[in-house]
Amino acid sequence: MKKRIIILCSLLFVLVLSACGASEVKEGHEQAADDKVWENIKETGKITVGTSGTLYPASYYPEGSDEISGYDVEVVKEIAKRLNLEVEFKTSDFNNMLASVQNGRVDLAANDIGITEERKEKFAYSEPYKYSYTTMIVRKDDLSGIESLSDLKGKKAGGEATTGYSKIAERLGAEVVAYGNTTNDVYLRDVDNGRTDLIINDYYLQSLALQAFPDFNITIHPDFKFDGSANAVIMSNDASELKKQVDKVLGEMKEDGTLTELSKKFFDGADVSKEPEEDIPSIDELVQQQEDEAK
Repeated sequence: MKKRIIILCSLLFVLVLSACGASEVKEGHEQAADDKVWENIKETGKITVGTSGTLYPASYYPEGSDEISGYDVEVVKEIAKRLNLEVEFKTSDFNNMLASVQNGRVDLAANDIGITEERKEKFAYSEPYKYSYTTMIVRKDDLSGIESLSDLKGKKAGGEATTGYSKIAERLGAEVVAYGNTTNDVYLRDVDNGRTDLIINDYYLQSLALQAFPDFNITIHPDFKFDGSANAVIMSNDASELKKQVDKVLGEMKEDGTLTELSKKFFDGADVSKEPEEDIPSIDELVQQQEDEAK
C-alpha cells in the first residue's frame, strides 16, 4: 500500500513538472515571437507602415508632391525618428492594410484607425493619439431627406465595406456603396450629385473635407453627433515589444507637446490629441433617444 502511494505521488510530481514545463515552453515561444518582430525591426533599421495615402488630413499626398504626409503619417515619422529607425510606407485600401499587419507585410498601420472591441481580438493597439466622434455628411439643401435616424433606411451611404462607419450605416438600414482606396473628393462629389446620400465618418475629417470643397452641396448633419472615438496605431498581437516601444515614444510626444503641435498643423488649429470635453452619446443611446421621442 505504501509503495503504491509513493508511485502515485511520483506520478503526480512528474505531471506537475510537465505542466510547468509546458507552460514555460509556451511562454518562451510567445516571448520569442515578441522578440522576433522587434528584433527584425532593429536588425533592418526600418519600420514598415501600412496607410492609405488618400485620407486627408490623416494620410495623403499634398498637391504637387510625391512624399506622403498627414497627421497619422507625421506621428509615425516622429516615432520612427525617436527610435532611430527609417520608415517605409506601403499604401493600400483599409482591408488590405489590416491583412498586411496580420501577415507581417507591414509592422504596423496608421490611418485614422479607431479602437474597437472587435479589432482588439485580432490586433494590438498603441496608446491613442487622436480623439474624436462620429458625424454624417449629407446634402446641404435638404439634409438628404434625413430628419431622424430611421430615415436612413433605404438611403445610400458611401464608405469602405468593412469599416466601423459602414457597419453603423448598415445597422441603421442604409445600403453601403463601397469604394476602394479612393480620395475624399470622390466620396463627397457622389453625395453632391445624388449617387449617394450620406457619409458617416470622423467629425474632424469631415469638417476639413467641407472646407476643401466649398462648392459641393454638402454639410454635416446638425442633429447627429455620436460615438466618441480614440484612434491609434495598430499592430499584430505578437508584437508586444514593438507596442511597448511605440507607447513609450507616444507618451513622450504627448508630454512634450509634439502631438498637440502636429494636430494643430493638420486640423486647422484643433488639438485632437486630447479627449473632447463634451459628453458624446453612443449610437445606441442616440437610437434609444429618438425612439423615446417618437412614442
